[in-house]
Amino acid sequence: MQFALNEDQIAVRDMALAFAAEKIAPHALRWDEEKHFPVEVMREAATLGMGGIYIRDDVGGSGMTRFDAALIFEALATGCPTTSAFISIHNMASWMIDAYGSDTQRHKWLPKLCTMELIASYCLTEPGAGSDAAALRTRAVRDGDHYILNGQKQFISGAGGTDLLVAMVRTGADGPGGISTLVIDGNTPGVSFGANERKMGWNAQPTRAVIFENARVPVANRLSEEGVGFKIAMAGLDGGRLNITACSLGGAQTALDKARSYMKERKAFGKRLDEFQALQFRLADMAIELEAARTFLWRAAAALDRKDPDATMLCAMAKGFGTDAGFEVANQALQLHGGYGYLSEYGIEKIVRDLRVHQILEGTNEIMRLIVARKLIEGAR
Repeated sequence: MQFALNEDQIAVRDMALAFAAEKIAPHALRWDEEKHFPVEVMREAATLGMGGIYIRDDVGGSGMTRFDAALIFEALATGCPTTSAFISIHNMASWMIDAYGSDTQRHKWLPKLCTMELIASYCLTEPGAGSDAAALRTRAVRDGDHYILNGQKQFISGAGGTDLLVAMVRTGADGPGGISTLVIDGNTPGVSFGANERKMGWNAQPTRAVIFENARVPVANRLSEEGVGFKIAMAGLDGGRLNITACSLGGAQTALDKARSYMKERKAFGKRLDEFQALQFRLADMAIELEAARTFLWRAAAALDRKDPDATMLCAMAKGFGTDAGFEVANQALQLHGGYGYLSEYGIEKIVRDLRVHQILEGTNEIMRLIVARKLIEGAR
């Protein structure tokens, strides 16, 4: 385990920070207001290796680590948590193909996914299966060389604006053992999308239902064997939880930086805000929480890279702690701005709105505690 970054890691982080400052941050408020999905900017990020961060290099990936990814997504999120989060989702879906796909499948899709010429969505959640993912009902019935799909996915990031859907579907009996993973072309007949949801935050990426009505998908598009889909989904979520935690920390860091700058300028009762000890202590607490969450994230990312037996538990711990901390820091930054924090032009209220959903997606923070508790109880036997 390390507590300092090496030269290569610093270079990777600084590259992502510079890209966020130049290409993302100046437009983030407008993207949020206009509900604009910045595909071209994300493709620019992909030219720097951010479209396939931990994808193997034989198909155009960057071949980096989960630790590197955590640095990149935190840095990108300093410009816009929503944009960084979607790039992380694209990376998670692409990794599933890289990790579980055949050589034919990997070479078919991943070169264009790494450049983000093709963009991927991850499809697990359903209207009646959120935290209880093993209860999903979207069914794929074998018909010769194809599956016929019927069902609906809910809250799918990028849906309607992406090219490939990495979807968990039921090919067998109830429970996790009956789930398989299919890679589905978004233009497949029988695939349609609901309206773009009106959301509290994350407005710079579309969120829609994905509807399957007798959609025919080649059996050749299945990742691994039938019945392995739940395992694939959960393995993807380990990394996804680290990524979304990193996005929380990047957004919260920007909120903290904005609060520090504001407190140097704003006066009350004849003194600058940063001269009041009570507010100094609040700033200190925010910085402490953020640094503790970052250290936790780094530990969990290193454990996942090493494939440690406790990596899943550490990823859940880091996600629960880090997304709670990120939201609280952003919320406190808004409070330190007073009424101005509530105005969109200062950028704080957008960060608060964007970070709130991080406590829900990739597994709610209540589910993170359930994962930890189960691991602890199993270990006590």
